[in-house]
Amino acid sequence: MALLELYTEYNRVWIPDAGHVWRSAEILRDFHLGDNVLDLLLEDGTENHYPVDPAKPQLPPLRNPDILVGENDLTALSYLHEPAVLHNLKVRFVESKIIYTYCGIILVAVNPYKQLHIYGDAIIHAYSGQNMGDMDPHIFAVAEEAYKQMARNHKNQSIIVSGESGAGKTVSARYAMRYFAVVSKSGSKTRVEDKVLASNPITEAIGNAKTTRNDNSSRFGKYTEIGFDRRYRIIGANMSTYLLEKSRVVFQADNERNYHIFYQMCSCAHLPEFNNLKLLSADEFAYTCMGGEITIEGVDDGKDMEETRRTFSLLGLMEDFQSDVFKVLAAVLHLGNLEIKNSGDGKSSVPPSDPHLAVFCELLGVSAEGLARWLCHRRIVLVAETVVKPVPKERAVNARDALAKQIYAHLFDCIINKINTALQVPGKQHAFIGVLDIYGFETFDTNSFEQFCINYANEKLQQQFNLHVFKLEQEEYMKEDIPWTLIDFYDNQPVIDLIEAKMGILDLLDEECLFPQGTDRSWLQKLFKYLDANPLFEMPRLSNEAFVIQHFADKVEYQCRGFLEKNRDTLYEELVDILRVSEFPFVANFFQEEKQKPVTTKVVKVRPARPGVKPANKQQRASVGDKFCSSLSLLMETLNATTPHYVRCIKPNDEKLPFEYASRRVVQQLRACGVLETIRISAQSYPSRWTYIEFYSRYSILMSHQEGDLSDKKQTCKNVLQRLIQDSNQYKFGRTKIFFRAGQVAYLEKLRLDRLRGACVTLQKHVRGWSKRRKFLRMREAAITLQQYIRGTKTIRKTVTAAALKQGWASLVIQRCWRGYRMRQVFHLVRVATVTIQSFTRGWIARKRFKKMVEEQKALILQKYARAWLARRRFQTMRRLVINIQLSFRVQQLRKKIEERNKENRGLMERLSSLANSHSHTVDRLKGLEAQLEKSTNQKLSLEAREKKVKEDASQITTQLQKEIVALKLEKQNLEKKFDASSKEAKESFDHMKTNLQEEKEHEARFRKIAENNIEIQRIDHEKEVETLKEGIKRLKEERVSLQRKIEEGAQLNAELQEQIIQLTKHVKIIPELRKDLNNLQNQRNNMDRKMREQSEQARAKMNDITRQLLGGVVEENVLLGLTPDDSEKNYEVEDLLAAFDGLQKATRILENHQREQKEGFETQVEGFTLKVGHLENENSKLQNLFQEKSNVNENIGKELSRLSSENSVIPELKVQALELQRQKQDLEAHAEEQSRELTDKTEEITNVLQKKIQEESSQRRHFEEKSEELEELKRELEGRVEELGEENDYLKRQLQMESEAKSKLRQETSQLTADNMDFEEQLDQKDRLIKKLQKQMKSLETSQRAKQTSAPAIPKDFLGMLEYKREDESRLIQNIILDLKPKGVVVNMIPGLPAYILFMCVRHTDYLNDEVKLKTLMNRVIGAVKKVIMSHHKDFELLSFWLSNTYQLLNCLKQYSGEEEFLKQNTPHQNKHCLQNFDLSEHRQILSDLAIQIYHQFISIMEKTLSPAIVPGMLEHESLQGISSMKPTGFRKRSNSNYEDSETHTISSIVQQLSVFQSTMSQHGMEQRLIKQAVKQMFYQVGATTLNSIMLRKDMCSCRKGMQIRCNISYLEEWLKEKELQSSNAMDTLRPLSQAAWLLQVNKSTDEDAKEITGTCTELNPVQIVKILNSYTPIDDFEKRVTSSFVRKVQSLLQDRDGSTQLMLDSDYRFQVTFPFCPSAQALELLQVPSSLRLDFLSRI
Repeated sequence: MALLELYTEYNRVWIPDAGHVWRSAEILRDFHLGDNVLDLLLEDGTENHYPVDPAKPQLPPLRNPDILVGENDLTALSYLHEPAVLHNLKVRFVESKIIYTYCGIILVAVNPYKQLHIYGDAIIHAYSGQNMGDMDPHIFAVAEEAYKQMARNHKNQSIIVSGESGAGKTVSARYAMRYFAVVSKSGSKTRVEDKVLASNPITEAIGNAKTTRNDNSSRFGKYTEIGFDRRYRIIGANMSTYLLEKSRVVFQADNERNYHIFYQMCSCAHLPEFNNLKLLSADEFAYTCMGGEITIEGVDDGKDMEETRRTFSLLGLMEDFQSDVFKVLAAVLHLGNLEIKNSGDGKSSVPPSDPHLAVFCELLGVSAEGLARWLCHRRIVLVAETVVKPVPKERAVNARDALAKQIYAHLFDCIINKINTALQVPGKQHAFIGVLDIYGFETFDTNSFEQFCINYANEKLQQQFNLHVFKLEQEEYMKEDIPWTLIDFYDNQPVIDLIEAKMGILDLLDEECLFPQGTDRSWLQKLFKYLDANPLFEMPRLSNEAFVIQHFADKVEYQCRGFLEKNRDTLYEELVDILRVSEFPFVANFFQEEKQKPVTTKVVKVRPARPGVKPANKQQRASVGDKFCSSLSLLMETLNATTPHYVRCIKPNDEKLPFEYASRRVVQQLRACGVLETIRISAQSYPSRWTYIEFYSRYSILMSHQEGDLSDKKQTCKNVLQRLIQDSNQYKFGRTKIFFRAGQVAYLEKLRLDRLRGACVTLQKHVRGWSKRRKFLRMREAAITLQQYIRGTKTIRKTVTAAALKQGWASLVIQRCWRGYRMRQVFHLVRVATVTIQSFTRGWIARKRFKKMVEEQKALILQKYARAWLARRRFQTMRRLVINIQLSFRVQQLRKKIEERNKENRGLMERLSSLANSHSHTVDRLKGLEAQLEKSTNQKLSLEAREKKVKEDASQITTQLQKEIVALKLEKQNLEKKFDASSKEAKESFDHMKTNLQEEKEHEARFRKIAENNIEIQRIDHEKEVETLKEGIKRLKEERVSLQRKIEEGAQLNAELQEQIIQLTKHVKIIPELRKDLNNLQNQRNNMDRKMREQSEQARAKMNDITRQLLGGVVEENVLLGLTPDDSEKNYEVEDLLAAFDGLQKATRILENHQREQKEGFETQVEGFTLKVGHLENENSKLQNLFQEKSNVNENIGKELSRLSSENSVIPELKVQALELQRQKQDLEAHAEEQSRELTDKTEEITNVLQKKIQEESSQRRHFEEKSEELEELKRELEGRVEELGEENDYLKRQLQMESEAKSKLRQETSQLTADNMDFEEQLDQKDRLIKKLQKQMKSLETSQRAKQTSAPAIPKDFLGMLEYKREDESRLIQNIILDLKPKGVVVNMIPGLPAYILFMCVRHTDYLNDEVKLKTLMNRVIGAVKKVIMSHHKDFELLSFWLSNTYQLLNCLKQYSGEEEFLKQNTPHQNKHCLQNFDLSEHRQILSDLAIQIYHQFISIMEKTLSPAIVPGMLEHESLQGISSMKPTGFRKRSNSNYEDSETHTISSIVQQLSVFQSTMSQHGMEQRLIKQAVKQMFYQVGATTLNSIMLRKDMCSCRKGMQIRCNISYLEEWLKEKELQSSNAMDTLRPLSQAAWLLQVNKSTDEDAKEITGTCTELNPVQIVKILNSYTPIDDFEKRVTSSFVRKVQSLLQDRDGSTQLMLDSDYRFQVTFPFCPSAQALELLQVPSSLRLDFLSRI
């Protein structure tokens, strides 16, 4: 579309204005080609007729639509011209309070003259790692872009900060260097980044001063190169300075000051270290009071001096150097007070008694007489003689001032060199980023040599900038394959040639300086003579002492007076000689170096972008202009070798008022700094650039149905654009973007707005028509009803008479009586019939019920007896199966022990014969044993003495550590008290605010109640539908959770059945057709049981025969079979037997014990297997039912599958699980068959072994009557067994409550055990009678038997919950249970906290042994190993979660069994028996607690690092509400050169899925639920803080629709909490600031009531954040309204009294205080077994 066609009615344009530069006006009538006037309506209501030339119409620039105003990038505007740029900056600066704006590659920074909260460390971290176009414009974004390009492209970078005095250049450069220091920590002890920042206060003190435009104006140019190593950490820095304003040392204009350092010293004159300087007040020195201003409002010179001295020390410049610097500075001040008197006849003199002369000479160590003489005299060297000539006072004063300037300049250079030396650290520099803080273009009423040099430097920089912009534009076009057309841009090379070329201004100035009689006027005449023909050089009409140069920014008139003197910068040689021989080496070196210093150049050799101008052939090139030209040339070479980034600082007004915008001053600076030139270059081509996706998303409303149905969005965009804009020259299609000419985006926005407006009109038409029709129909219906009643009344009145009414009334009375009579008759008949029917019916029902009760009672009796018979049969079958399995399992384990016992029996038989003949040999052996015992006693005493010494040493160390711990605890208590106090204050203020808010809410609730009732009806209907769907989804999820839990239980049972399998990859979740397999297995076991029963009966018969033969009928068979001890782990050695008879007795008893243990073990295992089989059967039936329900649910929700696809992820998972379980089922079948074969083989082996054993021991049965004393011991053992069985019964009862399915079976087992105990007691009675018969025969062995009982006490028969290990196995224990343990094993997941339990059982054993050294060694190695694992796997989330859970469990065990009163209350009596007895491990508990806190913080850091990349894209950028686009038509192009395509896209589902992964991992590792809630709360805080911080820094995210998206995403997170049952974690409280920010984006923002509602609702946001959101609010369409400045001020006034933080950003690194609540474990340690897969076979249960 042609540009002239856009000048239509209602469009707006910009017209020139004398006061405001540009003024807005609206077009009244369409403009047509040939019209000579454009009719306009100004904003004040007046009409304006803008004249237009019909031949060549020059129309005023069009104004952008309001929706495009306030953009982050000026080049994104549809119309690119000066008024658009000026207006966009004003809207952002004045209304939105935003000081940064992009203009292509330039960052425009407007000085706010106010402290803003946008430079904290949180802001730095927010911009770190972000692309340049993703966040709001900021100096940190430019610094990040430079840092990123340096790291990615391995190329040096530079940041060029320019602007006029007072625009904020120094502050911007300081913030850029601070950003590099924060994001690229050096990691070395030198802390070079702190030194780089510390250099700023020093350079500002010696190089900055107060001017009329700026209180902290830099009076020199500075280029700082910050070096980085290969890891891109700061390794050093180097600073270069340019053109120090030396004249300020001796002269200041009105309302200006000298350099800050002088006033800082005068403010500290009273300090002792400055007494020798003899300083006065600043108003008493001539060099500091010349401008009349000695103080700056809001600046404390004394505090600044402290900061300067501190930074001197930080840079390594010690007190001696500082003292020398202060001496020189004080000497300069005293030199300025040196009085020079006029002696007449062109002579001058210095009074010898001048006190300042003496102080100056004393400080610098020079001769007072020589100084006084050569200030007032000059030596002239002639051919034949040397003449000393006096000089007048004026020249003497100039000499004094020249000396002061020279000394200060040398001091300045010396300090800069020292700083550079301090900033250099060892190491090779890989790359650097240069920060150039350079003066901008300057034009004053009086411009001299300094302004000339400054403007010359800006000409060079502008040339480099133009070339770079042109190059970037060309690269953009080439990358998009768009034809490149040459763009005309301003080239200022002619101005540069005018200044620096041969016979140019600088060359003629140097030439004139060579002549002793040269003057400024003669130099000016040469300029007019040689440069008069140059169009850029002019002579002013009204002055003959000035010349004019046409710079790129403006014409500047320079006064030639002083040019030669400033360019020469001469100092009398006599004064130099005096200082050169100074006794003060610091000053003497200044001038020695000047004499000996050769001409040096910079080492860095780079290729300039444009060849430099060769200097003229002169012998001497030591002028100031020549030096400046050389240093500027080196600077340009350096900049051309880097990638530049531009920051243009703008001064909004001259009065330094905050957020005041003077358009005329701003437009001058925009023209001078090259911003408008960038706009002009962009506007000449295709300034607006949209990606195809952005265009499709924005303008899909303009597409037809045929175009919208195409799958190729790129082709769709082309078709739509070709249809809408006929002129193909107005746009170009690139590879990834569409390029538009100026105005085309505005035209598309107009079409889009027209389409939306038409759609709105259509909707309004239909809605209004429907409303009117409904209203009409209601009125019509009401009218008809009224007509009916009125007409009926009229008809009745016409037709009815009095007689008719009486007759009618009488007929009604007759009818009433007759009808009443008839009804009574009918009622009586019905009543009689009903009673009759009821009586017969009730009788029939009663008889039927009685008959049914009789039948049921009989059925119950039958069921009772049948169930009892089934139960007895099932129990007998189960017991037989258990006995057989126990026997086969224990025989396999004890085969080797039986073989050993056989060997022992044969030895005992041989020894029996020898001991029967030599009883005396036994006595001798007892004596030997006593001697050995005495020796052992002595060794024990020595070991105890050694142990005591070690304990004393350890106690001393412990005492020291306790003292340190006490000190740390005191410090911690103090900090906690302070924190409690602050928390209390905050809570009180919060309570007060809460009460006020509650009152306001109650007041508002009354007004909203009526509206809410109307809405509630519709909402309830909607919620019912939603609730129905949610319940279905929730039921699926609950079923999934129950499936997972039941599958895990099945996996545990499966692991117990398959102890020989080391690892299982997946838990058993479902076992289809298990019942059939279990029946097969039961049949096999029944067969095996039958075989075992037959073999057992045969063995029992043989044993009965042998026993009868041995005892000769003295003892009954059942007594003999009951003599089987229960302890299978009791070992007997040959040395423990004191007599052969006793040894034979022990051997026989051991065999019987083994047999009984095998039997009981197999019984226990068979019972466990049977219980597990029953449990698996129940699980199988439940799972089958669940699958059936699942299939029904899937059929019912088939129609809703598309909408709930994300929630139905359970179905494919179950299918995968079903396939996996089929495979596992086959494995189980194979394993069951293999186990059956093994059991059959073992049964046969046991039978053979038992038969052989019985035959071998038949000879030993003859002596069985002589073992009556052993029966006594057996009786005591059986009594102990009875007590232990009672305890086991109690434990089984507790287990029955938890496992309801096995309750009846366990009770039957308990009753059976009780019956067995009664049998045992009967057997004991029979044994007692047998003992009485055999007492006389055992009198001879009574003494030896008593000794045996006293020396060998009975070992406990139950496990004590302890694990024993040898000291040399400690390393293996740590290696296997900590260092090599993986958290993904089946064993460690089936028993959560298993490593913690094993370690604690080892700790209990060391405490049981009272071995302090072993205990401390174990605890220290455990803690050290856990730390090592955490350090070596600090990025492994699963491992951190695993060891956090186990460390917490170990800490709980140490508390639970510590024996302390507060922990004993929650234990069972049996658990209290396992408490530690000998040692207090409170210190180790504290160490473990600290270790757990460390693991927790590392654990949280890993979760945050994993979740952070998805937060902003998922919570902000992803549009979770389809059809509500929050995208603004910015036409924004990605500005970052470091951008790269990222294929991964994050949504809110990504966040929820990641949170689910975290939660499931923690739950799998058995982490305490309260600890999981703390972690989830921390994650939610991270989500809320990161999202809110991004909103604060992204203006494009502050819209109403984005608020809707955010609140929708918050609801997803809340639903996830409910699903995981984590509502009590208070995680949603951490999202309140974000929720209130989203609400603030959606609420109305126009009236006073809205302002009050905002201040009352947004209690979690501080005033700074609320105002920032209001200022950043950006309408998406023209239908939305901007927030007015008056409304923002109104909200600010209401927020004045609110206390709270003033920080803009939330601290995303904040950590909630973690607590580890005590949670006692119900795990019975004595029942815990160590899995073989952990390779801990060296551990033995005690």
